[in-house]
Amino acid sequence: MAGWAQRHRWLAVALWALVLIGVTVTSRLTGSAFHDDNSLPGTESQQVADLLDHTAQSGASAQIVLKADGVTGLAGERAAVENILRNVRLQPHVRLVTNPFEALSSDGRIGYATITFDAASTELPYDDIVKFADTAKQGGPVEVALAGDPIERISGGGGPAEGVGLLAALVILVFLFRSLLAAGLPVLTAVFAVGSTLGVITVVSHFVDIASYTSPLMMLVGFGVGVDYALLIFSRYRTEILAGHDRDTATRRALDTAGRSVLFAGTTVIIALLGLLALGLGGLRGVALSVALTVLMTMLASVTLLPALLSLFGERLERGIRRHAAKRDHARLWRRLAEGVQRRPAAPLAIGLLLLIGLSIPAAGMRLGFADASTDPAGSTTRKAYDLLAEGFGPGFTGPLVVLGVDGDPVAVQQTLASTPGIARALPPMGRTVLAFPATSPQDEATAELVTRLRTDVLPNLPGHYLVGGSVAAATDFAGAVADRLPLFVLVVVGLSALLLMVVFRSILVPLKAAVLNLLSIGASLGVMTLVFGDGWFGAQPGPIEAFVPVMIFAIVFGLSMDYEVFLVSRMHEEWRRTGDARLAVREGLAATGGVITAAGAIMVLVFGAFLLDPSRMLAQFGLGLAVAVLLDALVIRCLVVPAVMRLLGARAWWLPRWLDRRLPHLALEP
Repeated sequence: MAGWAQRHRWLAVALWALVLIGVTVTSRLTGSAFHDDNSLPGTESQQVADLLDHTAQSGASAQIVLKADGVTGLAGERAAVENILRNVRLQPHVRLVTNPFEALSSDGRIGYATITFDAASTELPYDDIVKFADTAKQGGPVEVALAGDPIERISGGGGPAEGVGLLAALVILVFLFRSLLAAGLPVLTAVFAVGSTLGVITVVSHFVDIASYTSPLMMLVGFGVGVDYALLIFSRYRTEILAGHDRDTATRRALDTAGRSVLFAGTTVIIALLGLLALGLGGLRGVALSVALTVLMTMLASVTLLPALLSLFGERLERGIRRHAAKRDHARLWRRLAEGVQRRPAAPLAIGLLLLIGLSIPAAGMRLGFADASTDPAGSTTRKAYDLLAEGFGPGFTGPLVVLGVDGDPVAVQQTLASTPGIARALPPMGRTVLAFPATSPQDEATAELVTRLRTDVLPNLPGHYLVGGSVAAATDFAGAVADRLPLFVLVVVGLSALLLMVVFRSILVPLKAAVLNLLSIGASLGVMTLVFGDGWFGAQPGPIEAFVPVMIFAIVFGLSMDYEVFLVSRMHEEWRRTGDARLAVREGLAATGGVITAAGAIMVLVFGAFLLDPSRMLAQFGLGLAVAVLLDALVIRCLVVPAVMRLLGARAWWLPRWLDRRLPHLALEP
C-alpha cells in the first residue's frame, strides 16, 4: 500500500481530495436528518410511550414560560401576554397555542403556554424555529423563557472545542518536530479523513437512525485518533531517515512497521465500538457504526494519503529532520527511565496501581440518567424556563410520571398516587392515564427511587395492571438495561481484543496484562467523571451521568488503550525477537516509543479536553472521560506500570504453549 501511494502520489492525493469535496458537496445539498432514538423495546416506559403515541397527535411541542412580578401578577400584563401569543400564532408550523391564564402558579405570577407544531422537531426548518423563538421573546414588561425540543435544537450552539483541540495539537507537533510542514501533515491527514466521514454520515442519516450528537463525537474521536496514527507513522519515518535510509525506503519501512501497528490498533478500536451492538440499545447502533467508520477512514488515510504526502514533500522534510536531529536525544531520557523502573519495579508498579484503583472507586457510586434543562448553562433560555416552572409549580413539574392503566380503576390510582409519599400532586385521570408530579426534581435520586417504589410496592397492591412511564422512568429503565447487558458487552470486547493480541504477540500474559490495565484506566476515567459531573467538583452542575456515556467511553477508551499497548509492546516484541533479551527489549521499546506515545497522548488529551468548552454537558462528559483515560494511560500505565510488569515477567511475558502456538494463525506486526 505504501509503495502504491508513493508511485502514484498525485493520484492518491487527488482521489482523497475528490472524495472530500464530493461528499461535502453532496451532504450540503441533501442536508442532515439526524434523529435521537432513545427507545428501549421491552421496557415498561417504552410500552407507555408506544401506547400514548397511538392516541396523541403528532408534532413537536414547546413551552413559553411567562413571569410578571407586579402586584397583580401575570393577569395585570394580559395585554402584553396576548400580544405575544397573537404574534406566535402567525408563525410558520404553529398549529395550536394554549391559554397561559389557565395554567397559572398559585401566586398568579408564573404561567405557561404550550405550543404545538405541525411537524416533528427534526423536521421543522431551523430558521423557522429561530423566528418563532425571537417572536416569543418579545415580552415587553413580562419575563419570557422558552423550553422544549425545538428550542434545544437552536440553543445548543457548538463551542470552539474542535478548533481549540486542533490548534493545540498543531502546537505540540511543531514543538516536537520543529517544523510547521512536518507538524501539518498529521493534522492534514486527520482533516481529510474526518471531513470525508462526516459528509458520508450526513447523507446516510437520511436512511439510518443516527443521533444528533454523532457529528461532534466523530470529530472528537476522529481528530484525536487521526493525528495520533499519522504522528506514529511519521515518527517511525523520521527514525528510518536518521538511520540512513533514502526517503522511499524510509516511507515503506515506516508503513511496514508503524503502519501495521496502526492497522491493528485501529481494528481493536473498531471491534470495541462494534461491541456496542451486543448491548442491543437501538440509539447507540448508529453512533457506534459512525465512529467505527471514522476510525476506519483515519486508518486508510494514514496508510495511503500520508505516504503520498511524504513523497510529495520528502526533500523538504528530510532537510528539516536532519537539521534538527542533533539538537535532541529524547531516546536517552526514556532509556534512563526504563532502566530506573527496571531496577526497582515494585515501587512504580505499586504507585501506579494505587492511583488507578483510587480514582476508580468513585465510579461505584455513578448514577445514570438523561439530561434535562436543569443542567443547561445558567444563562440559557431553557434553563430559565426550567427554573421558572420549578419556582411556580414545584421541582417535579418538568418531569411528570405517566401512570397508564392497562386495566383497573384510574380514579383509585389517582387517589393512591395523591397520598403516596414523594408525590406532590396527581391530576385527575385522562382516560386510562394519570399524571403524577414528584416532589423532587427529575435529576434527583429520590425521583428515580420513587419510580422503583411505585412499580414494586404501590401499584401492585391495586387491582388491575399499571405501567409507569415518563422521562425519569425511561432513564431508570435505560440504566437497568445497560447494567443487565454490560457483562456480555465487556466479555465480547475484552475477549476479542485479547485474542487479537495473543495472535500478534504469541503470548498469554501480555493480553491478560493489557486487559486488566485497560479496565483500570477506564474505571479511573469514569471515577473522575463521577466526581466532576456527578458530585459537582470544580464548579460543575451536579447530576446524573448521561445513561449511554459510560458504555461509549468504555468502547472508545478500551480501543485507544489498546493502541498504546500495541505501539509500545510491538517495539518490545521487535527487540525480543531480534535479541532474545527481555530486559533489553523493555528498555529499547520504551526508548523508541516513549517520546512519541507521550506526544500522542498529549495531543489526544488536548483534543478531548477541549470539549470541556462545549456547551453540551454530554460532550463535556465525553471529553473529560476520554482525556483522563488517555492521560493516565500514556503517563502512568505505559511509562511506569507496563515496563515494571514486563520486567517482573521477564522472558515469561512471551510464553505461549506450543499446542496453542500451532493452532493460532500468524499475524506479525514486524515484517
